[in-house]
Amino acid sequence: MQFTYVNPTRIYFGQQQISAITKAISQDKKVLVIYGGGSIKRNGVYDQVADALKNHTWLEFSGVEANPTKETLDKAVAIVKEQNIDFILAVGGGSVIDGSKYVAAAAKYDGDGWDIMLGKHAVTDATPIGAILTLPATGSESNSGAVITKAETADKLAFLSPHVQPQFAVMDPDVMKTLPERQLINGLVDAWVHTCEQYLTMPTQAMVQDGYAEALLKNLLVLGRDFEQRDNDAWRANLMWTANQALNGLIGSGVPQDWATHMIGHELTALWHVDHARSLAIVQPSLLRNQLAVKKAKLEQMGQHVFGLPSGEDLALRTIDAIEAFYHQLGVETHFSAPNVTPEQAVEKVVNQLQAHGMVALGEHQAITLQQSREILSQALV
Repeated sequence: MQFTYVNPTRIYFGQQQISAITKAISQDKKVLVIYGGGSIKRNGVYDQVADALKNHTWLEFSGVEANPTKETLDKAVAIVKEQNIDFILAVGGGSVIDGSKYVAAAAKYDGDGWDIMLGKHAVTDATPIGAILTLPATGSESNSGAVITKAETADKLAFLSPHVQPQFAVMDPDVMKTLPERQLINGLVDAWVHTCEQYLTMPTQAMVQDGYAEALLKNLLVLGRDFEQRDNDAWRANLMWTANQALNGLIGSGVPQDWATHMIGHELTALWHVDHARSLAIVQPSLLRNQLAVKKAKLEQMGQHVFGLPSGEDLALRTIDAIEAFYHQLGVETHFSAPNVTPEQAVEKVVNQLQAHGMVALGEHQAITLQQSREILSQALV
């Protein structure tokens, strides 16, 4: 274990915490509130934000998509530059927060913001950000990563920068009360795969990271099992906090990480608009079976410590079956039929995108080649 860990995001967790932004954002800051399709106006969050900012100067930008696009976000970048915005307040789920991170970084750059996604521009400054989380899933409210789509070319890429780490995050479980069932399920699956990407690699002797990851996975199993109890304060609070802890940097500190499921899944979302979480559920079981030999020890550990499975020669395979059963229990498919193309054509489309994006050596060993990605996809796309 060799790592440096810091998470500077201040968390305001619990009911009625949106009012905390009154003091969290200095009154001398000109604020741009960024949100999505307008659900915050129906669930009361917008009114709470407006009340908390009544003594601030603020503007708003709406319309950020479920998979935020460069094309939409560049309009917000222009507002930040033209209006001399001092602070960005992202109000939404991971997509809105990711999009706001792009806006914050691109607003401090004179060139095309997509250069950031391509690695042509290293972010050295960004407009400060705060977040009000409305959909627990990605952990974006207290990490430094973002994933953005360029609709014109169906490219979905990620960037990381400490300059876009939110200064604070408001996490009020009450805002989840009006979320559709599908979004809650997506949150469960997203948090599950985030944890797996940092845990299902190789044995490490990192007792804290392993133990914490296993606790998060067991939480998600219970929340999935008790999904009928979702209209419950404790259920909502535990999902919101578990999803945050799954990707705030802690369980990944000093241990190998995978992320191949995400890299392949991103292409399904970019090509066919598959929900992000559901793209992960489609890819992961096939990927784990493909990588059984190198992941066998950790799969066996997960089978015993998370699922409580008895030992045996086939424990690793039974663990993958249990993961797949967890998804099916939630009504989430683990295979995908792409529209208007044969499975073979769909596989080639994804492989070609992976190659175009340089995703030719994936996984914790950088050993998942395009050929192995093709094999994984051949099992996942039917």
